[in-house]
Amino acid sequence: MPRDTAADPKQEILRTSARLFQQRGYDATSMNDVAAALKLSKGGLYHHFQSKDEILFEIMNHAMEITQERVLNPLQGIADPEERLRTLIRLHIEVVLSPRDREITVMLHENHPLPPSLRKRINARKKEYVHFLEKLIAEVQQKIRTQKPRGNGSADAAKAKVSPRAAAFALLGMINWIYQWYKPEGDLQAQNLIPQFTELVFGGFFA
Repeated sequence: MPRDTAADPKQEILRTSARLFQQRGYDATSMNDVAAALKLSKGGLYHHFQSKDEILFEIMNHAMEITQERVLNPLQGIADPEERLRTLIRLHIEVVLSPRDREITVMLHENHPLPPSLRKRINARKKEYVHFLEKLIAEVQQKIRTQKPRGNGSADAAKAKVSPRAAAFALLGMINWIYQWYKPEGDLQAQNLIPQFTELVFGGFFA
């Protein structure tokens, strides 16, 4: 007998849909498949979402809300740019590795055929995050430049070798790709992955 979903039905629909989209592929998953996985009537599913496109958009939008809430918001009280960046790396990795939200966040970084109007809205939110990270990396570079002794050479020695934009895209690519190879039972867990990724960033981008 069809039943209602849990206490927060829309969130349960999003999580289940994200898992199905990952496992079967977006095109191969129908609204009937989603309803069946939830033990929900098709009418009950359409009560919350009118189309598969709308579900996909809400999954991606929810992923951006998770990023805002768990990564960006906690940075607001951190004055030092280096500490802000280290914290961002840690929090972003924790979000990507979160068992509860993994399917949601993975969908954000895969290429799916959203209608142009919805894709534009998601891409605008993604760009905001990239610009935030780019600005933060530039602040860290500026701090390091002001601390570096200027002897033995020209001002070129103090210039950044990696542009903030290239560094921002490289960092996001590293973190967002974790889901492709991460195994919960593997040697690389959050407690050792976070310091290693942090060392890669600070030992490479700012060397």
